[in-house]
Amino acid sequence: MTSIVGQHDCKADAKGRIILPTSLKNKLMPFMGDDFVIKRSVDHDCLELYPRVKFDELMKQVMSHPNKGKQFRLWLRKYTAGLKDDVTIDRDSGRLQIPKNLIGFAGIEKEVVLNAAHTFVEIWAKPKYEENLDSMTDKEFDDFSEEIFNGGAQGIPPTGTS
Repeated sequence: MTSIVGQHDCKADAKGRIILPTSLKNKLMPFMGDDFVIKRSVDHDCLELYPRVKFDELMKQVMSHPNKGKQFRLWLRKYTAGLKDDVTIDRDSGRLQIPKNLIGFAGIEKEVVLNAAHTFVEIWAKPKYEENLDSMTDKEFDDFSEEIFNGGAQGIPPTGTS
């Protein structure tokens, strides 16, 4: 799969329908004949939209966890809470319908940010997205960028250096 990246601002109507921007729709086009999965994020008040095939890969990893005891079952229940697994995106219009229970969880009203994050798309209420970006200080961002680029991926300079 081509990496899907980029921030896209759009609007949701009163029924929770979003028209995907053309650039994002084009990147998701290879999956348009298949279902998508939409779920709550584990660590933020946003939603995550996965092509079915990518979500199935993720669940295969989850289910390979060796401990299937009570804690795992509780975690799995919370991880999949509110999940909708038969979401479609209209191939022609690029329209996505967000289920009501998930609209409430994410606090989506009108202004929406779709943040494509490699293999899935985060769906944010715009004020929450901006608040989340502000939650990491510039110093924390710089330090973590240094760790990622100079401690892992070699030959890639950190942002802002030459």
